[in-house]
Amino acid sequence: MTQRTLAAVIALPLVLALIIVAWVVPLPYSVYRPGVTINVLGDGSPDGKPIVQVSGHPVYRDGGQLRMTTVSVTRRDTRLGLWSLMQAWFDRDAAVYPKAAVYPDLKGNEQSDETEGAVEMASSQDTATAVALKELGYQVTQMVEVVAVEPKAPADGHLKTHDLIEKVNGTAVTTPDQAVAAIRKTPAGSPVDLTVLRDGTSTQVSFKPGTKDGKPYLGVSVGLGYKFPFQVSVDIDPAIGGPSAGLMFSLAIYDTLTPGSLTDGKPIAGTGEIDPDGTVAPIGGIQQKIPAALHAGAKLFLVPSSNCPDAVGADHGSMRLVKVTTMDSAVKAIQAWTKDPSAKLPACGSAS
Repeated sequence: MTQRTLAAVIALPLVLALIIVAWVVPLPYSVYRPGVTINVLGDGSPDGKPIVQVSGHPVYRDGGQLRMTTVSVTRRDTRLGLWSLMQAWFDRDAAVYPKAAVYPDLKGNEQSDETEGAVEMASSQDTATAVALKELGYQVTQMVEVVAVEPKAPADGHLKTHDLIEKVNGTAVTTPDQAVAAIRKTPAGSPVDLTVLRDGTSTQVSFKPGTKDGKPYLGVSVGLGYKFPFQVSVDIDPAIGGPSAGLMFSLAIYDTLTPGSLTDGKPIAGTGEIDPDGTVAPIGGIQQKIPAALHAGAKLFLVPSSNCPDAVGADHGSMRLVKVTTMDSAVKAIQAWTKDPSAKLPACGSAS
């Protein structure tokens, strides 16, 4: 055996071992794929009732579909090898991202991810309601809302998600920062006294806070909330988190509160975070949400204007991609399209 042959014989197992290791050892990446779509005009609540619930105002359930879209993301603790990542890389509807970009807090856990998503979802639902009601001309009052209560925290059993905080220790508050500052002024060992609006009724809540970092601690997350002229709720599976369905929630509420079908019975999908002033903000995963909507049978997809450059590269078939900037522009685009499916609409690139 020559020296070259011997070197090859020795090196081959090492090369094979390196290939096997590279193939099976987990790499620090996550994968986005098309997720489920949900008709927010339908009976998709956890108890089988309509997702949009209204009390104190006539409702009009006239059919049609307004589909919110989601992205399926590999979980924080999922371990992906080179083979799985290569499959995703060559899948047009999938995307590969560094795990640090998907989960900036790499020391977090799945529970913290779900809590954060639930907080964002609760906040987006109330903002969506406020935007829809203002679009219809109703007066909406800004308040401080409890968007999450930590299990076994001092507030657990005293405060509930969607409670609106009117006063803290007798001081009126209208922003989350004001509420937090007032809570932190609670004297050590004394209860915190809250005036809370719950299901339209003002009530007094009093309990002793805990202590965290030397400051009073309730174990709640608060955000911007609203006092509405009548009750509106969006009842959706709590496992679905994030704010990106805000636009579709607003449209579903608008449709439910107005006679006739906004969609004219047609399937429409879309995405976009909704800001308090009605602006539609960009979201992540647009290239996965569009094929999900296409496969669900949607004929029109509402795209936040800032997402258009990425949207045109997604698999959309004959589904029209319509650029929207505000809730009002989305309503007008839908009305124009239902009246004439070939109507000229603000389009993403040359896609529509």
